[in-house]
Amino acid sequence: METQTGYSITDPLLDEIIEKYSGKPGMLLTTLEEAQQMHPWKYLPGETLAAIAQKLRIPPAEVYSVASFYSFFNLAPQGKHTIVVCRGTACHTRGSKALLDEIPSILGISSAVKDGGSSFTTPDKLFTIRTVACFGQCAQSPVVEVDGVMHSNVNSRKLMSLLSSVLESETEKNEQR
Repeated sequence: METQTGYSITDPLLDEIIEKYSGKPGMLLTTLEEAQQMHPWKYLPGETLAAIAQKLRIPPAEVYSVASFYSFFNLAPQGKHTIVVCRGTACHTRGSKALLDEIPSILGISSAVKDGGSSFTTPDKLFTIRTVACFGQCAQSPVVEVDGVMHSNVNSRKLMSLLSSVLESETEKNEQR
């Protein structure tokens, strides 16, 4: 398991999470989920996975296997804002690839998710762009999720509007500082 230096959840906080879910079904999943939410970059560093394995007396490989299997767990730092583009068949046939390709120019970044990849976080950690196999909203395709809010029937104009709103709010926050 790769480890990252920097922020790590403290043992007392991890103990508190584990105690809260002790003996309950899905204890490992809920422990991982809460630990991820506590991290400022919303991910599970190697140190955290190793500590959870040790405290739960579960082999580290099993903890890593669970964390890497479920798409809602992140093993790399995430951006402040998340943009998720559905790449399922219905969304693909209605233009989700073109939408995915437009995101970098709208955000003013040089690269994003490449074919075969499923995630990209900007170096400034402001945006994470991800893809999913299917949101299950096929009748409303293409679907794009921005900061946890699903948007259906997205076209270029709607995508530009959604992402412009996020960029404007960030500009306003920076001006207020």
